[in-house]
Amino acid sequence: MALQEIVLAGGCFWCTEAVYLDVIGVEKVESGYTGGDTVGPTYKQVCGGDTGHAEAVKLTYDDAAIGLDDLLDIFFATHDPTQLNRQGNDIGTQYRSAIFPADDAQRAAAEAAIERANADWDGKVVTTIEPLGDWYPAEDYHQDYFAREGDSNPYCMAVIAPKLRKFRKSFQAKLKNAAPQPS
Repeated sequence: MALQEIVLAGGCFWCTEAVYLDVIGVEKVESGYTGGDTVGPTYKQVCGGDTGHAEAVKLTYDDAAIGLDDLLDIFFATHDPTQLNRQGNDIGTQYRSAIFPADDAQRAAAEAAIERANADWDGKVVTTIEPLGDWYPAEDYHQDYFAREGDSNPYCMAVIAPKLRKFRKSFQAKLKNAAPQPS
């Protein structure tokens, strides 16, 4: 087992985290902030849009169980990479679509994934590739948020639950529990 890490920003980190927690080979998903200038930002500061940070997730994955190309294809299939600085009603640079590669190999994989996604999205992908800067874990209450709050939080029920159903239907072979999902 060779563990690797990649940092991805695809809008609300609750949504992105919920998707990747289901993916085979993903050992850990941590919600947090990166890509900005403020040291030790808080959720309130990041949501204010003045820190330059994106809500992001740091994936720790076993590259013998799942490849980076698959993780990136899931990334592009589970958010709208054509919306600049927004995902649905979440608006601002903190919700941008971005990939933060740790090295040249990850950068090349990200560039190839954007090309594949552009073929699916008619060349309209606005996802950026940004330098991997300092990583700040989000506050504890943001970790595993959907698992804890999904049944009672209206945002989770309206946004995350449908996204997870679509993801699970489209990527059954990549699920930790590969049992058929209800439609």
